[in-house]
Amino acid sequence: MSAAVDLLTFGESMVSLRSPGPLSAGGSLGMHVAGAESNVAVGIARLGHTVTWAGVLGADPHCEFILRQLRSEGLGVRHRVDPSRSTGVMFLEQRTADVSRAFYYRAGSAGSTLRREDIEPVLDSGAKVLHLTGITAALGPQPLDAVEYAAERAASEGVLVSLDVNYRSKLWSREEARTALASIVRHADVVIASEDELDLLAPDHASLGVGNGGSDAAEATMAAGLLDSGVREVVVKRGAAGACAYTVAGRLEQRAVPVTSIDTVGAGDAFTAGYLSAVLDGEDVAGRLQRGVLAGAFAVSTAGDWEGLPHRGELGLLGAHPSGSTQR
Repeated sequence: MSAAVDLLTFGESMVSLRSPGPLSAGGSLGMHVAGAESNVAVGIARLGHTVTWAGVLGADPHCEFILRQLRSEGLGVRHRVDPSRSTGVMFLEQRTADVSRAFYYRAGSAGSTLRREDIEPVLDSGAKVLHLTGITAALGPQPLDAVEYAAERAASEGVLVSLDVNYRSKLWSREEARTALASIVRHADVVIASEDELDLLAPDHASLGVGNGGSDAAEATMAAGLLDSGVREVVVKRGAAGACAYTVAGRLEQRAVPVTSIDTVGAGDAFTAGYLSAVLDGEDVAGRLQRGVLAGAFAVSTAGDWEGLPHRGELGLLGAHPSGSTQR
């Protein structure tokens, strides 16, 4: 048996064709790898940890491109090729300076056929952290079953389970998400959600409506409910406002690192990678939040889902030097 990796994650990685302007106007497209789980995996690997990503890809050049990119980042890749289906594709347009839009072509993709049999041998190899997202759970009954199985098994084997909600309205409704995530979150040690996602994990408090202008008290109530159910850390991503974490010791806030925003796509995944990296390093909650917002700052101040994520030796570049400076 191979040595346990620091972090294991699985899900659908796609080819992302990015446009710097409206797609309807035509023009050139840049080819990239997209996928919340692989974004986190790259971020973790760049910060010096061992990582395995697992998934299903089609027998096409897109598969070859994705594998080449992920392997070049030092990831261990465990994949199945489905010869009868295509690798998923998404188009991403920068519609305005402040608004990006994604258009998915992933229905019936190879990635949507992920099943527990794909995950069992990867779990056999062992991991310190299993990272899951709501995106994989939303891909269909088989992927949902794989996520539920992995969460339950990892928890029973003492593996730390991380769950990032990553709600996608184009994949399922909020009610569908609440129902499915309820069976996963009960196995989670660390829960990560945006302000408008927390109620998806706290169905008893959904009417509090944090995502629709609810109060800090409502957020705290939902976080307390999750902590009471066995979650150790409830982390709330606030974008440009930073992040906070709830534990039995209370709430801790962390401001965002001020940077010039270029591209916000992948910022949440970058935060998650930074946070989990600090978990693996044994940092306290303050240190975890700090590394999370720092990784998020790298993401938003560079173009691409993961291309600008920092290596460990680069963590000191932001916040320690004047804006616009050149390191010589």
